[in-house]
Amino acid sequence: MGGGAALGARHPLTFTQECVIPVEPERLWDFMMEVPKVAGCVPGVETVEAVDASAYRGSFKVHVGPIRLALQGTVTVEEQDRGAWRARMRAEANDRRVGGGIRARMSLTLAPTQGGTRLHIETDLVVLGKIGEFGQPIIKKKADSLLAEFARNLQSALATGVKC
Repeated sequence: MGGGAALGARHPLTFTQECVIPVEPERLWDFMMEVPKVAGCVPGVETVEAVDASAYRGSFKVHVGPIRLALQGTVTVEEQDRGAWRARMRAEANDRRVGGGIRARMSLTLAPTQGGTRLHIETDLVVLGKIGEFGQPIIKKKADSLLAEFARNLQSALATGVKC
């Protein structure tokens, strides 16, 4: 199974995920562009601090298969286009204990829809080191469950005004 890490490093995994958040696009956009605030809705995020106007440093803990990862890294907002409801971000994080890491490029778009706003997230993920041995099905399943929990947390925060 050791070849999985090298394979993951050469071939990014691409995930597309969508959910509908029952608020207008303007309100969702404003919330989503406040990275420290929205990060609180992401399951496993422990800390987030601004490095500058578009970069953030933080830590994230998550179980993938039988292994608990403690990732430390950065997120950089590369594009924010409110007129097109589109943003692009880059994330890089490592787990020194496990000996692996991730590199991701994410794009998110918002679109008004019946009942609220459709949040569309596309992620190109490169998995490095031992983490890459899990394979795409396990990583995709975890990504889908994290998005589902994120969407629930986001809806709750927007409905109640209470921080995630």
